[in-house]
Amino acid sequence: MAAVLLAEVVATSQQVAATRSRTAKVAALAGLFGRLAPDEIEVVVAFAAGEPRQGKIGVGWATLAALAPPTAALAPPTAAPAPPPATGGPGLTVLALDAALTRLGALSGPGSGVARQAVLEDLVAGAAPDEVDFVRRLLTGELRQGALAALVAEAVARAAGVPLAALRRAVMLAGDLPRMAAVAFGGGEPALAAVGLEVLRPVLPMLASTSPDAAAAVTDLGLASVEWKLDGARIQAHRARGVVRLFTRNLNDVTGRLPDVVAVLESLPVRDVVLDGEVLGLGDDDRPDRFQDTMSRFGSHEPATGHRQLSVAFFDVLHADGVDLVDRPLVERIEVLEMVAGPWRVRSVLTDDPAVAERFLEGALAAGHEGVMVKAAGSTYEAGRRGQAWRKVKPVQTLDLVVLAAEWGHGRRRGWLSNLHLGARDPDGGFVMVGKTFKGLTDAVLQWQTDQLQELATATHGPVVEVRPELVVEIALDGVQSSTRYRGGVALRFARVKGYRSDKSAADADTIEAVRSLLGPRPPAEAGPDA
Repeated sequence: MAAVLLAEVVATSQQVAATRSRTAKVAALAGLFGRLAPDEIEVVVAFAAGEPRQGKIGVGWATLAALAPPTAALAPPTAAPAPPPATGGPGLTVLALDAALTRLGALSGPGSGVARQAVLEDLVAGAAPDEVDFVRRLLTGELRQGALAALVAEAVARAAGVPLAALRRAVMLAGDLPRMAAVAFGGGEPALAAVGLEVLRPVLPMLASTSPDAAAAVTDLGLASVEWKLDGARIQAHRARGVVRLFTRNLNDVTGRLPDVVAVLESLPVRDVVLDGEVLGLGDDDRPDRFQDTMSRFGSHEPATGHRQLSVAFFDVLHADGVDLVDRPLVERIEVLEMVAGPWRVRSVLTDDPAVAERFLEGALAAGHEGVMVKAAGSTYEAGRRGQAWRKVKPVQTLDLVVLAAEWGHGRRRGWLSNLHLGARDPDGGFVMVGKTFKGLTDAVLQWQTDQLQELATATHGPVVEVRPELVVEIALDGVQSSTRYRGGVALRFARVKGYRSDKSAADADTIEAVRSLLGPRPPAEAGPDA
């Protein structure tokens, strides 16, 4: 089998970007994956998902921008691209690109910037403009908006001939789509079924849908665990053989930042354990700190000390002393959690009474928390999934959105990038703008976001600075309304910034469907004279 050229991947990427049809996107990707040799699968699947296997390799935007001037390839084509070229001829192969990225990631220290530039220039020598642009966008994270992991997983399952559910489960437990793609192609469904939870290796967290109130959630789910919803940062805690590792919801290792949480894990009456929980700042009265203050501490790369220490509370257990619990019902996991975590448990009540759930919500709000989680008592831990078995109930509606651009401010905000252009995630690729806001931004946040956004800038149009879609910001709002101004057909009402989510990536942002759902059901059409 001839080596797959990068040109084939680029052509497929353009084809995916050119269509709104999810079916067509999956078919294009599956066709590409089906032509791969075993040693190309992880590489190309990672490229398609928008992030190389090597992760971030220290190549800055300025270095990449110097490779070649921007080309028309920055915009999705308006028509289907030409068929991919035949393999076997001269050209940059995907394995050559992967090897170069490995070399780039190994460069560090004095002179590494010049060395990286030389490696990149040698890599793209003779490459077509759209290939150069693909490399640039791959290394800056811009490709993640073109083919999200869920779409790529669907294509892998089709090409490998395995059930999508089996692949998803393996990816959830391993936290590595490219590697599980290689497993799927190499061993099929039996090999995927053999993938299990491994302590000290993070798994994708289970996610929640929304519910208008606690009573409605309990009425819908029946017997449920109603828990305080803490306004902090999600944390996954692992302990095995005396080693502790702490991971964020996007699987980054933050063990060194949270020595107090490490101490809690070391004190638990268990040998090996995996816990799901939340870290947050607490005042002397045990009331939670402001969300922005918690996230500021959590986002710091220095360990929290003294008054800056963060507390932890656990709400689920995935493994305890050699036993995987993800397939056990929640009521059984709660029993284990009580034995393992004890005083470090999130406060909760098990009930099927809507009135009890509403009173528990009132108590959570009175204690300073943002609401409750309502979880079906019989639900398993569906790692990485946003299902209906978990419901979040918050009186103040919030959305996690991505910053797409910002405008230079006026008056007191002059010199700062202020008015944020906010986007919701389109599950079929890209982001859909749903509104703007500058409300809720303190001077400190304005300065921080100005610095961050200038590093992410990709283009300037008058006062508007377009940026790579990487920063996630939590927005409080009073609702949404139908709008013809934005392509998604919906706009935010009275949006204000609650805080940046350093623990979330753009792939964790709320979808445009989630934003549209806040419109509520449409009123029935008026009956006509013939009704």
